[in-house]
Amino acid sequence: MGGTTAVRATFTIAGRFFNEMLSFVVFTFLDLCDVFLCFFYKIMDYTMESEWKPCYCSSSAKDVITSRRCSTNILLSEYGKTKILRLSSTKLHLDEISDTLYQRPSLVSEMSKSTVKELRRIKFSSSSSSGATATSRSTTTFTINSTIVEMLQEKIGRKHSQPLPRWSDCNCHTCTCWNSSPRKESSLFVHTEGRQDRAEEDVLFIHGFLSSSLFWTETIFPNMSESTKSKYRLFAVDLLGFGRSPKPMDSLYTLKEHVDMIEGSVLQAYNVKSFHIVAHSLGSILALALAVKFPDSVKSLTLIAPPYFPVPEGEKMTQYVLRKVAPRRIWPPLVFGASVACWYEHISRTACLVICKNHQLWEYLVKQIVRNRIRTFLMDGFFCHTHNSVWHTFHNIICGSAGKMNGYLDTVRDEMKCDVTIFHGDYDDLLPVKCSQDVGSRIPRARVRIVEKKDHITIVVGNVVFARELEEIWSRTKSMS
Repeated sequence: MGGTTAVRATFTIAGRFFNEMLSFVVFTFLDLCDVFLCFFYKIMDYTMESEWKPCYCSSSAKDVITSRRCSTNILLSEYGKTKILRLSSTKLHLDEISDTLYQRPSLVSEMSKSTVKELRRIKFSSSSSSGATATSRSTTTFTINSTIVEMLQEKIGRKHSQPLPRWSDCNCHTCTCWNSSPRKESSLFVHTEGRQDRAEEDVLFIHGFLSSSLFWTETIFPNMSESTKSKYRLFAVDLLGFGRSPKPMDSLYTLKEHVDMIEGSVLQAYNVKSFHIVAHSLGSILALALAVKFPDSVKSLTLIAPPYFPVPEGEKMTQYVLRKVAPRRIWPPLVFGASVACWYEHISRTACLVICKNHQLWEYLVKQIVRNRIRTFLMDGFFCHTHNSVWHTFHNIICGSAGKMNGYLDTVRDEMKCDVTIFHGDYDDLLPVKCSQDVGSRIPRARVRIVEKKDHITIVVGNVVFARELEEIWSRTKSMS
């Protein structure tokens, strides 16, 4: 028995070593590919759109961010955190953005930065020796007076024509239907089922990353009992930038933007006063933010595979979460895909160009192969987005919320009395079970259930009993109130 254990341990160590060594080689190659693709897209953007488009790898954060709202965004630095001062016609908004958008350490990036710093040092030395006066400029901190604010507000107040989709994005009806009217531009796509008038309870479903409302409407909704459908009003939203919801090119897809859109599209539009929340993966972060914003309105909070990573003291929060969610490893495959999508701005754009722009072709081919033997609704969420929405949502929500999660969980624990239930599949390769266990440790009253033989997707998809479990949660909450 002892010999078998030793052999197994040896193979485990050897496999881990091989994975790390091969991962180093593969991701170093991908680092180089992303640099070449940066130049490729610079040329293509200029050719197709007649202007240079800044990117996070070759331009300063200020140039990229402020260019997305016609210079109505101002980049600020405060206590080591990067924030956006966003100006509207009536007020100023302060949105936090994640530094992982423009700081993702790699061997190639570090070499590039060292080279740029050395060139700047040589240039500065040359200028100083010739008697030129160097002027220091700050690119991250601004002092804004009322005159500048008024000028920018006047600029914002002017009407701008709606920009067309970028050449690398899909322009089919499904992906651009939100652009057909001003009302659709300012509201998420919301699928409603159940009792529409005088419903006893309201339930809000929030999907995760690279998904859509179909994640719920094709799995949970059909399995709801007739009793539930006669009493409850069910809402499933397509998040900003996904599915049939708006995908604005000038958005940074911050936590505030996502939460505000859910609030306006569901809570205000349907006059929702109290509600239950069911959220999966990335949606769990939005669910917590929404619950903290409306603490007296949330009756129950059901989180499925929440991406919560307690950050050790001394670690940079956003970078720590990035390494946890996308650890630059080739195995398991889901982790490799997440790492490529989250670390490489231009490789992920290439994937969107090949897959998302041509999603109708891929959907047709898949349906011809499976001949309706397999339900393909998950492709809708996986295909219907833009690179801009995916890139910013991942970094600004999953990584950017790292410093807020403890505060959210503490608020739910100390200031809210709602029922909290957490589900996690023990086969989840993307987010470890420890994420849910740590949430449970932070909120002692939370019920944490580890579901056997279920992964990140099958914990909902194909889980026919999950609808019954949700109904039990809502019923228990109703009997306690």
